[in-house]
Amino acid sequence: MKLRDRPSHSVPVAATELDRIDKRILKTLQQDASISNVALAAEVNLSPPACLRRVERLKQEGLIRGIVAHLDPERLNAGMVVLIGVVLDRSTPESFAAFEEAAQRVTGCMECHVVTGEFDYFMLVRTRDSQSFNKLHAEQLLYLPGVRQIRSFMGLKEVVSTHQVPL
Repeated sequence: MKLRDRPSHSVPVAATELDRIDKRILKTLQQDASISNVALAAEVNLSPPACLRRVERLKQEGLIRGIVAHLDPERLNAGMVVLIGVVLDRSTPESFAAFEEAAQRVTGCMECHVVTGEFDYFMLVRTRDSQSFNKLHAEQLLYLPGVRQIRSFMGLKEVVSTHQVPL
């Protein structure tokens, strides 16, 4: 899901009261979202209709933003991960907006975060190898609007990678 596709209307977490069953549902779905409603209901000790109502409520409240499949990046020629620190030349709302819009179109960009400290943004990009990253750098990254400096850090070994939010 790209940054622009994420719902901005979701209910803030503090406004949503989660009981132990809601948390078990969320934990189970984070581990395997392909689980059937009947199996999920059995896992959390609810009837299937009650479980389905809870899952639908969690979706409506924005706690479940989508159901996705986790693909194997190596087998799909995207095995190299590159973290990119970006410094903009100006700190204006317009320069941030222009960069953020352009970052969403960078090939292989999986994440882009505004950060504190030395950089303005960190991007996480997946690409096939160093040659394909070099091409991406020359053809796209150098042309991102308002960029003063780009520093790239190529991943050597994946130690931890998860999309599971701690509950």
